[in-house]
Amino acid sequence: MKTTHACLIGFALLALVACKPSTTQAPATSAANGDYQHEVWVLPAAAGSSAPDLSIAPDGRLLLSWINRTQGRRNALQFGSYTDKGGWQSQPRTVAVGNSLMVNWADTPHMRGTADGALWMQWLQNDANGPAAYDTVLARSRDGGVTWNQITRVNNDGKAAEHGFAAMWAEGEDGIGVAWLDGREKAPGHGEVIQDAGSTQLRQLDFDLDLERGTDSVLDARACDCCQTDAAVTTKGPLVVYRDRSDDDIRDIAVVRRTAGTWGAPVSVHADGWKIAGCPVNGPAITAKGNDAVVGWYSEAGGAPALRLARTTDAGDTFARPVVVDSGKQVLGRVDVAIDATQAWVTWLREANGVQTLMLARYTPDLSRELQRMEIATLKGRGYATGSPRLAIDSTAAWLVWTDVIGGVAHLQGARVTR
Repeated sequence: MKTTHACLIGFALLALVACKPSTTQAPATSAANGDYQHEVWVLPAAAGSSAPDLSIAPDGRLLLSWINRTQGRRNALQFGSYTDKGGWQSQPRTVAVGNSLMVNWADTPHMRGTADGALWMQWLQNDANGPAAYDTVLARSRDGGVTWNQITRVNNDGKAAEHGFAAMWAEGEDGIGVAWLDGREKAPGHGEVIQDAGSTQLRQLDFDLDLERGTDSVLDARACDCCQTDAAVTTKGPLVVYRDRSDDDIRDIAVVRRTAGTWGAPVSVHADGWKIAGCPVNGPAITAKGNDAVVGWYSEAGGAPALRLARTTDAGDTFARPVVVDSGKQVLGRVDVAIDATQAWVTWLREANGVQTLMLARYTPDLSRELQRMEIATLKGRGYATGSPRLAIDSTAAWLVWTDVIGGVAHLQGARVTR
């Protein structure tokens, strides 16, 4: 988690660029490419904003969250909601404020809506009891995000350890499921003994409308320490994707699914065979529709960086042979995926000659053919400061958000992709 070199470097870079004052704005661009074209989607986030999350609520609204950091002010976790016909529904609203609100380019907050109209937000809170300790925090709003008066820690072990890289999904009409990477077995002084003590675990909890806890489950006793996790809901149940870690440090992608209330054993998406001594901080993404799901991920198996997609038609029981979307040393990964009725979408970052570009591609639903590839933006930011792009699909368009660094200041940028 934060103890890896990549996380420490990325956190330091983002802290540096987010606090420098500037009035520079991103240039507006519009371009056509193949069957679809992209245009600027103007976002409500002020300068100094980064760490975006993007999802679609059951009522069709786009939910965008971010963290704003400006010089002389405390960190603020904010969000806005958007409809294609009505635009942004209100001024940005603040969920939480404080310097204990942790800002990390890789481990970002998440926001989800449930069918009862509630909004749920997950973020990280620094733990004063340990220099590298933090907790995953969950809050629920019943009034559209005006008030967030029920706040609880997802992890309740009381250990000064790392608890983060969470994924969230709706559980029924009014509940939420959360999976996260948990370092309690790596914390000193613990008395509980669990299988493979000393490793980062993948754990899971459900919460009902009153934030009451379900059963705390260990989904995998040995997971990669600081790669992002993701989740999607299939007809058979929620499917969580993450980077696994074998005893000899093979760090390939796996999924685990709950069926009829019981979590199954992890299933390998593909045996890349990537052996690496430290966490690459480059996690997978998943999207699902019915029992069809697509997973996207980055790997350097065999010494060759590559971005891959794999499809399952049985909700994660088996996966077809993956498709290589992009390969070569210019591939950064930081992937997100989405599917609609006619295609699968994937977005990622690449860097060549010191310049980062945000890419988007469309594939047939079975991934047998690429339909279109386009460059969405050329970024001014470099390294980890640009974070990870986010992608969402509704009936009107594909929506993209990402972090760029302009004049030394973090800015959120957006694009709308349509025919």
